[in-house]
Amino acid sequence: MKDNLLLRDYNPTSMLTTRQTPIGAPKFPVFDGHIHVGQLQMGGHGAVDVGAVVEGLKSAGIFGAISLKMFWGDALKEHLGYFKGYEDFIHTFGSVDVTRLEEPGFAQYADNWIREMKSMGVHGMKFWKNIGCGIKDSTGKFILPDDDRLRPIWEAAAKYKMLVLFHIADPKSFFTPVDAQNEFYESLVEHPDWVFYGNGHHSFDRLMQAQDNLIGSNPDTTFVIPHVGSNAEDLGWVGAQLDKHPNMYIDTSARNNLLGRQPYTARDFMIKYQDRILFGTDAGFEGADFDIGFYGQHYRFFETYDEYFRAIKEWGWGQGRWYIYGLGLPDEVLEKFYSKNVLKLLKSVGAR
Repeated sequence: MKDNLLLRDYNPTSMLTTRQTPIGAPKFPVFDGHIHVGQLQMGGHGAVDVGAVVEGLKSAGIFGAISLKMFWGDALKEHLGYFKGYEDFIHTFGSVDVTRLEEPGFAQYADNWIREMKSMGVHGMKFWKNIGCGIKDSTGKFILPDDDRLRPIWEAAAKYKMLVLFHIADPKSFFTPVDAQNEFYESLVEHPDWVFYGNGHHSFDRLMQAQDNLIGSNPDTTFVIPHVGSNAEDLGWVGAQLDKHPNMYIDTSARNNLLGRQPYTARDFMIKYQDRILFGTDAGFEGADFDIGFYGQHYRFFETYDEYFRAIKEWGWGQGRWYIYGLGLPDEVLEKFYSKNVLKLLKSVGAR
């Protein structure tokens, strides 16, 4: 018997005998509304075989996807060139250089660039948690999502019918002390850059207030708030936001681990808001490798009632030291969630 076992080495084997339902293909065709082909931020396209990615996605039951990029200007134009011939399968979103928000001509820059993106066939924009948790203005304060200086972006998005996907916050524990009470302790020790506690950072609640303000003050702009509306730990709050803001949609990307430990609540939530939730994975493709099993684990979670399994096997305990339970969503909910909702949004902004 080992009496000095470290937590990082503790990896118990469950003695439960439960149903195991391996799924290779989804019950209905799937459109992944949240992937990243190549690097997320500016800095290059990366050595990506787009054709191989598309074929891999097709083999996993995917018939289309949105690749989210924080590129603008010539970098976005160059990036779009890599997808020539695949535009009907992969819809690439661009972004705006928000570090220019204090420039006198920022409003005109944003309007011009968003109009140009639209003319290039881009139908949406990606914004990230660096707004709120990273970028500071000239006074040294973190810029918040509801900063009025960003308003020209949201107004232009409504004007030119561009979707806005905005990753505003990470799990709640990323905003609390990294101590014995933190349920993501292992993740945060391994990735200290994920910690947004102290050092002048805004609290999680302040970011949620900013998110609420942003969506509410721009009713003509359609927002997709990924990662279960920034708050998968509190589906009651997310539901209240969806009730309050008809211009708000959410996706489930990278949050199966949080949804799956509250299967009754999550199932009821997804049924109630079945017209407002998009399927997304947050899968990143920076090379030619493709793991079809990654998608099968998602289908298992949403389609079956399997009990007590890891959200994503390859992640180990990196996304929480717990197992999850399948949601067994009804067919009519699955069809909307897997593709109909995102296709409706794309059609609303003139996408093919």
